[in-house]
Amino acid sequence: MGPVEWARWSGPGGVGLVEWARWSGRWFPGKGRGAALLCAFWAGQRVMRAGRRITPSWRHRVAGNCAEAGRSVTSKITSILMTFTEGSEHSLTEIARLAGLPISTAHRLTSELAGWRLLERTEDGLYRAGLSLRMIGTVDDCPPTVAERGPCVLEDLSAATRSRARLGVLRELEVAYIEKLPGSRPATSFVPAATLPSHATALGRVLLAYSSPHIVELTILRGLRAYTPHTVTSPERLRRALGVTRLSRVAITRWELEAELCGIAMPVFGPGGDVVAAVELAVGDLGRDLLSAMAALVIATRSLSRELAVPARGPVTARDPCRSAPG
Repeated sequence: MGPVEWARWSGPGGVGLVEWARWSGRWFPGKGRGAALLCAFWAGQRVMRAGRRITPSWRHRVAGNCAEAGRSVTSKITSILMTFTEGSEHSLTEIARLAGLPISTAHRLTSELAGWRLLERTEDGLYRAGLSLRMIGTVDDCPPTVAERGPCVLEDLSAATRSRARLGVLRELEVAYIEKLPGSRPATSFVPAATLPSHATALGRVLLAYSSPHIVELTILRGLRAYTPHTVTSPERLRRALGVTRLSRVAITRWELEAELCGIAMPVFGPGGDVVAAVELAVGDLGRDLLSAMAALVIATRSLSRELAVPARGPVTARDPCRSAPG
């Protein structure tokens, strides 16, 4: 690798500035690259002070110069199309890098997509979303939902923090949730079996804090089960914790559900200012990870709240903000 490429890819401490910039830029569409680069530089400085070196994901190659072995054609095409989620233009080299594909594969697939008019070639030789692809996004007159937008936010959040990220909604006194674990696997979907106790998780604390007093009392009457010696089982302590969460908009649990993990969660607001969900990060050491996790959560929850607040383009009927969640 030449020095120019190395300078482009590696920031302080070996952190890929481009990766961090794109991650930050995705949550600040149209805000320019200044804030994104500041975020990248700050992250690099943190890594340098910690004495660690992070290897960007693009270096982990396997046979075939592909980011992961055994990828299907559908996976490759999807990864190419996902590079245009910001409506931006990319060169073939950028598409190959962002999608984790060899140049030859990216060239072949982008040419086919351009032939089907899903992509367009600009006069500068760059690729952008084609008319057919853009029209798909204009057909749906329904407002966005948590189930539709949540997984994308979780994937970005987990990739940026290298931590488990969860999004939850309150369903029958329990928390129905989806999660994204660090790695290449996609975020999960809402299923009836995926539930968490509301009193012992940061997700649940946020959702209970913004629920009616009736819901809180029903949760207490149902019983506050102890999952670890640190689980809050006292009704008075739980009420105090919910009051603090409502004032600070942050819920923190210490080893209450899992013995070696802490949770930090923040609310997601929907149209009208109601809390429709919560996002949580799992950390091992609150003293070390609290501030950085909270900074990432602020960006993620505000981004998702802005997306959910986008008005519909036509008359719609009211629907559940998380229609694919169990209920």
